[in-house]
Amino acid sequence: MSGLADKLKARIAADGPIGVDEFMAAANTHYYATRDPLGAVGDFVTAPEISQMFGEIVGAALAETWARAGRPGDAILAELGPGRGTLAADALRVMRKAGFAGEAHLVETSPTLRNVQASRVPSAIFHHSLDTLPDRPLLLVGNEFFDALPVQQWIDGGERRVGHDGCRFLFTASGPIEERSPARSLAAEAIGNRLAVHGGVALIIDYGFASGERGDTLQAVKNHRFAEPLEAPGEQDLTAYVDFRAMAAAASRGGAVVSRPVSQGTWLETLGIGARAIALAARNPDQTAAVAEARRRLCDEDRMGRLFKVMALRAPGWPAVAGLEP
Repeated sequence: MSGLADKLKARIAADGPIGVDEFMAAANTHYYATRDPLGAVGDFVTAPEISQMFGEIVGAALAETWARAGRPGDAILAELGPGRGTLAADALRVMRKAGFAGEAHLVETSPTLRNVQASRVPSAIFHHSLDTLPDRPLLLVGNEFFDALPVQQWIDGGERRVGHDGCRFLFTASGPIEERSPARSLAAEAIGNRLAVHGGVALIIDYGFASGERGDTLQAVKNHRFAEPLEAPGEQDLTAYVDFRAMAAAASRGGAVVSRPVSQGTWLETLGIGARAIALAARNPDQTAAVAEARRRLCDEDRMGRLFKVMALRAPGWPAVAGLEP
């Protein structure tokens, strides 16, 4: 049993079962602080690591919105949970060509990942929380950030918790589950408030539900395979589907104008990933098959295209992000 598992076991023995959100928060805090989980030698791969096309389209969408907003000179690019910094680097490359000269701010708590991000985005300014981002117009991205924030699970009005029977961690109840995430709602409301007060837009890209569906979506990934969520806390990635309806309501409470969520595949195709793939393959003929496969992986309905959603938040008075109208 790992050190974190021992601590959680002792805590449960002393105080009783803990909330699923408490278990998830402790596990993910340890997990991300102690490793780079991305890539072939890690546990999972995110869209920016699949192809530069993803980050470039995100950057083009943000740059075009910024331009239609009057090109405010004090605007900044910000990313929540920026992984290896790949998305930020790809997006900035496109945004710089469009005339954006603002700073890049990365919200990251992991020292391990900060080191990698600094090599990709040398000028980045780091934050432990979005609360310390400058009071300026935001061009913000959260890609696969909200799925890792902790969720609560409820059964018939009672909170499902995590206990330990002396041998293993286990849930205290079973039955039809409703998931809630106060942590996600607080973050979405805070982003909405910042946008309303200081201007800007935010792109939320994640996998999840668009219409308030219910069910147990807590899952673990280790070595690119699904694992049992309660096994080896802190040694595997724990996530749960994002409830975009709840996120939209929270951001609206903060004062933002919220778009309807659309599928990632639809949004990328609408913004021209097909043309981008052709151009990229033309410059790298030996990579034609790889570029085509990356596009399929990002856009096809049976891959990431349908399960992953894209939603935009914007300040009142700012233009809608292309492909993400209200």
